[in-house]
Amino acid sequence: MNILITGIHGFVGSNLTCALGKQYFLYGLDIISPEKEQIEKTYFWNDLDCGRLPEMDIIIHLAGKAHDTRNDTLAQTYFDINTGLTRKIFDYFLKSSAKKFIFFSSVKAAADFVVGDKLTEEVIPTPRGPYGESKIAAENYIQEKVAGCEKQVYILRPCMIHGPGNKGNLNLLYNLVKKGLPWPLGDFENKRSFTSVDNLCYVVDGLIEKEIPSGIYHVADDEALSTNELIREMCEVMGKRAHIWKMNKGLMKECAGLGSFLHLPLNLERLRKLTENYVVSNEKIKRALGIERMPVTAVEGLRKTILSFSDF
Repeated sequence: MNILITGIHGFVGSNLTCALGKQYFLYGLDIISPEKEQIEKTYFWNDLDCGRLPEMDIIIHLAGKAHDTRNDTLAQTYFDINTGLTRKIFDYFLKSSAKKFIFFSSVKAAADFVVGDKLTEEVIPTPRGPYGESKIAAENYIQEKVAGCEKQVYILRPCMIHGPGNKGNLNLLYNLVKKGLPWPLGDFENKRSFTSVDNLCYVVDGLIEKEIPSGIYHVADDEALSTNELIREMCEVMGKRAHIWKMNKGLMKECAGLGSFLHLPLNLERLRKLTENYVVSNEKIKRALGIERMPVTAVEGLRKTILSFSDF
């Protein structure tokens, strides 16, 4: 089976390559084309227009502009990449012989804030900001084009993805804890869903192998954790004592506001991501796959990620 993965050399793409490379013939579509084991060949985006790609059975669209918590990215950049490239590859898919298309969207396409206990697929999308808006625009394009199509199309909305090779917010938090610095946000009690990249790869493999109905699926680990619990897990893995300070919430918000103005690591956007409640339901995808639980627990996945940080 031939599978084309856009953005194959990124964080998720590299993990998918390791998970799927022994079972399938993998091809890449990316802006770089290093030779890698388990990848037959990586093509550039202009090769798509020239008809140079072999016939594919499945297309997995990962390529996109990640959410910039510093807000340095121009809004149009998100739409050019997240919406524009999705249109390009999906149009290619519709004309090709490929039977399945898996698009990696984001929970941020559905909601910037979770209203109620959990975010489900039934929510009416209300994204805020160019990242989520560009993702929902891509979703809408797919759903408009796929109407009446006999091919299988899946839109995945994972929440914060982590795993070996990830250098996002969890890595920043790890470096803070590693230095022995106190965590000043202990006064914020929150619950947040994460997505272990191992669970994500399991879901993708299930969509490839099984006859799953087309549709939108949220992806998350089974358990939600607080940032304080995350800090304690990091300290336990590193053999350190957790220093969690319960600084006044109002004071910390003022400090984050100053950080936004001065472009410091702690800004309002990052403070919100670290302290808000954002619990995502994964019940729909588990029902579709016929499972009761994800193969990796939230703590197991996070511990694997934390251990990988020591290699950087």
